[in-house]
Amino acid sequence: MKRSMYAGCVRSEHIGQTMTLKGWVARRRDLGGLIFIDLRDREGLMQLVINPEDVSESVMATAENLRNEFVIEATGRVAAREQVNSNLPTGAVELKIEALTILNEAKTTPFEIKDGVEAADDTRLRYRYLDLRRPEMLANFKLRAKVTHAIRNYLDGLEFIDVETPMLTKSTPEGARDYLVPSRVSQGHFYALPQSPQIIKQLLMNAGFDRYYQIVKCFRDEDLRGDRQPEFTQVDLETSFLSEQEIQDITEGMIAKVMKEVKGLEVTLPFPRMTYDDAMNYYGSDKPDTRFEMLLQDLTELVKGLDFKVFSEAPAVKAIVVKNQADSYSRKAIDKLADFAKQFGAKGLAWVKYTDGKLTGPIAKFLTAAEEKLTAALQLEENDMVLFVADKLDVANTALGALRLRLAKELDMVDKSKFNFLWVVDWPMFEWSEEEGRYVSAHHPFTLPASESAHELNGDLAKVRALAYDIVLNGYELGGGSLRINQRELQEQMLRALGFSDQEAQEQFGFLLEAMDYGFPPHGGLALGLDRLVMLLAGQDNIREVIAFPKNNRAIDPMTQAPSLVSDEQLKELALQVNHYEEND
Repeated sequence: MKRSMYAGCVRSEHIGQTMTLKGWVARRRDLGGLIFIDLRDREGLMQLVINPEDVSESVMATAENLRNEFVIEATGRVAAREQVNSNLPTGAVELKIEALTILNEAKTTPFEIKDGVEAADDTRLRYRYLDLRRPEMLANFKLRAKVTHAIRNYLDGLEFIDVETPMLTKSTPEGARDYLVPSRVSQGHFYALPQSPQIIKQLLMNAGFDRYYQIVKCFRDEDLRGDRQPEFTQVDLETSFLSEQEIQDITEGMIAKVMKEVKGLEVTLPFPRMTYDDAMNYYGSDKPDTRFEMLLQDLTELVKGLDFKVFSEAPAVKAIVVKNQADSYSRKAIDKLADFAKQFGAKGLAWVKYTDGKLTGPIAKFLTAAEEKLTAALQLEENDMVLFVADKLDVANTALGALRLRLAKELDMVDKSKFNFLWVVDWPMFEWSEEEGRYVSAHHPFTLPASESAHELNGDLAKVRALAYDIVLNGYELGGGSLRINQRELQEQMLRALGFSDQEAQEQFGFLLEAMDYGFPPHGGLALGLDRLVMLLAGQDNIREVIAFPKNNRAIDPMTQAPSLVSDEQLKELALQVNHYEEND
């Protein structure tokens, strides 16, 4: 029989109608002859009632054989429920069954198909097709579909052109490790899966497309965490002849449309702007969470004269004040905070508490000479706790920034109903890599340097500023963009500053450099992480919850067992030899 409608959409106005519904058995209850079935489909639950007085023996026998997750077809008449269930959209009605067919049976599932299920992550991923049946998971993907629909409509309305770019491309050093694909035809050569269509979309600007967008898969072989997956989706934009401000205005309009259509929320435009330096100095992060206070405060000058070498001889001394929580943290609890700070490079964590109008704690006696100034500068009140890090400025900022986030979570300081967007602007062009012992791009090698600092490409790279901008939401980097270099001489200069010889630059980026000889227009763009945006709108803290078939934290798919070994014949065809096999756990 043809399905009449989704079970989850039946309402009081359908009372008296005969309908055929199809879906999965969420629950079966046998109550003194009457059998009740909760039928689940993508739109929700609907109660079915089977009365032995109204159906044939065969229908009754079928009903008695039903088990959870059996797939069924049920035909009957919609009736009003005697006891309304106000927790269900369909709670005022039920379907009185006249015919019932089992379309497929099901084994007992490894976990219950319900919201809030307690199952190991790998178990959920191993049986992802079952996990996705759960209503909260389905809701995440409905939300994701609405977000992508709103984005496409908005950009189409601004005459952006949707262009697909290659998945098999050239390996170029742009940040993370590439995923490599061996070529059968050109043996010994490899394609790379794109970390981002960065260079390709720039070439589209040279082609005169003017406004490009794409919702595209990208791939990065990097360590995973809650907001990272080896393959992810980004909203990719590129424009010609627009300023930073104009690109940001377009992005803000897109976000505002998504928030209105998906969450029913009006966001205030324009978004706040914060310089990179302010973000690091006050929040200890280049993606600051502005939903709560507890800003980092610089005490370096104030403590310089103290007879306490830990402070007076440190390059920087910074602090955060934990308001009205001194009595919540024992010495043992503070020691755990110190161990946490050490993970971010801090040598230790000093602390005092403000009780009965004075500083107390292990270092209080060293601060006596500056106690009044410290109390005033930090605006201390009864029961406040102060945490200090004395170290290099970047270490102090990073360690206290991480502590700030941890404490906010522990103390439930974050208003989770807020969506705080902001731009972080005026970025450094380069950042020092301790691992590589050199400067690397803070974003990528194609970012346009600010004109007033471009001369430092041949001097102090730490002083070069970029015409770059990141968009941040609630402490997550949603995306980033910049104006791009469009002149060959400057691009070659940039690559030399990054340590590329002219020959290496030609080998890696020759096709881009050549394109710059043919009237490359001024251009700029942005890439927005779709998975992260949907994750935050869905109130989740891991992007696996909004990716249909994600990998675990070892980049393994427990369902398909990818990555897997391949046959010797396949390796031979690709002219590859594997030295040894090492089975994954």
